[in-house]
Amino acid sequence: MEVIRAKSAGFCFGVKRAVDTVYEEAEKRPGTAIYTYGPIIHNEEVVKDLREKGVRVIQSEEELEELTEGLVIIRSHGVPERLCRKLEEKGIEYVDATCPFVKRIHKIVQAESAAGSRIVIIGNPSHPEVEGIRGWAGKDVDVIQTAEEAEAFQAEPGRKICIVAQTTFNYNKFKDLVEIILEKGYYISVLNTICNATRERQSEAARIAERVDAMIVIGDKNSSNTQKLFEICRNVCNNTYYIQTLGDLDTNQLRSVETVGITAGASTPNNIIEEVQNNVRINF
Repeated sequence: MEVIRAKSAGFCFGVKRAVDTVYEEAEKRPGTAIYTYGPIIHNEEVVKDLREKGVRVIQSEEELEELTEGLVIIRSHGVPERLCRKLEEKGIEYVDATCPFVKRIHKIVQAESAAGSRIVIIGNPSHPEVEGIRGWAGKDVDVIQTAEEAEAFQAEPGRKICIVAQTTFNYNKFKDLVEIILEKGYYISVLNTICNATRERQSEAARIAERVDAMIVIGDKNSSNTQKLFEICRNVCNNTYYIQTLGDLDTNQLRSVETVGITAGASTPNNIIEEVQNNVRINF
């Protein structure tokens, strides 16, 4: 069997930077209570390993409110501005491990909002990255995820609209939604803030999926970018399988195929990808 592994599979720059930050802080500060605001990445294996090193996860703003000491690490998705201010007011030290590409969007929407623009975020409204961006965008902000929402969007005549995107959003879907909004004739500034790593990962996954008999997509079930990879691959390869670890792989599904492609989301550790890749090569 031929196994084709995507070169872009696994940790992206922002995720690796955030994960490395937590491990470094845990090593530097033995005995210090260390927290991450939300799981540092959407990967159960990594979160479990950090828990064993004493790193705890804060799941809500209410939990954050109860903190009186310790170190809080902001994950790569970022957080709303009010949470940074809250930590400062409480005098709790924090390390901002927000992905630089996400941080750039925070600065864009903050500046555009201050200049009077209405902000439109193309993305999943319940995703933590989008929640964070929204928290830097002032009061006039809309989140659009579907064509129906784009069709229904309305703004005041003459008001400038600034459109940005969740960094892991599907690029083709982003273009389609922007096109719908542009047709309304508003004064619009479009900033494609989908990161290059995401675009390359999605494009490479699609190219591989077109060539193979089966496609394996590895990533946590809660990972937005992995879910999008799965959708992209499934659109061109019917035999596409979404797994979190090797234990989820049904080997019977690969018995009659000659070529298998492997890709993985931005929050999937390299050791999990290699384990799946090696198992497929050895057993088939």
